[in-house]
Amino acid sequence: MVAPACGTIRPMSISERVAGLYEVLHRRRDTRGEFTGAPIPDEALHRVLTAAHAAPSVGLSQPWDFILVRDDTTRRAFRDHVNAERGTFAARLEPGRAELFDRIKVEGILESTLGIVVTYDPDRGSPAVLGRHAIADAGLYSVCLAIQNLWLAATAEDLGVGWVSFYREDVLRRLLHIPARLRPVAWLCVGPVAGLPGKPDLERVGWRTRIPVEDVMHHERYRERSSR
Repeated sequence: MVAPACGTIRPMSISERVAGLYEVLHRRRDTRGEFTGAPIPDEALHRVLTAAHAAPSVGLSQPWDFILVRDDTTRRAFRDHVNAERGTFAARLEPGRAELFDRIKVEGILESTLGIVVTYDPDRGSPAVLGRHAIADAGLYSVCLAIQNLWLAATAEDLGVGWVSFYREDVLRRLLHIPARLRPVAWLCVGPVAGLPGKPDLERVGWRTRIPVEDVMHHERYRERSSR
């Protein structure tokens, strides 16, 4: 809704809604070093999690859970594990690539206000999850949709989100007492940020460049292209 100068409330036009949606989509970033550590208003956090929970899911199974992690000891233990995995990855790189990787920050675990760990429960809605019989990973895809909803809602709330992927699932299970049947899909660093960069970090440091959308579009059938 938009409040004009006279104080009355008028509905947003279609063009305003569309412009707002695309602005959030393109402003979203994977945040690392921009967190301020400031608190997240409870109302904003509830809106973000409600948006995540509103995601579509196969058979309406809603197979996600959200673990909110604020404890400093837990976060430091996870950060130490992530640093060890970073070292494992770096050791496999060619010297020039390793030097470039050394400039990349891969997490904001301690700088962010909290961690949100998103898990996948394959038993949710079982035994007959409508639509999953032919595509076993449809439930996992559903969790990814919830994460995207969370990310976009957080961006609209001027919060940053950083997806930490340098971890072993069994280590995170043990750290947070996650049952063996559940899969920890993401540790998301979430919190207020000083600002969001205009380009993704990996693009700014020269690790990768964005592929034009035309290069990933196919008509009628898949067509092989040169690798990038």
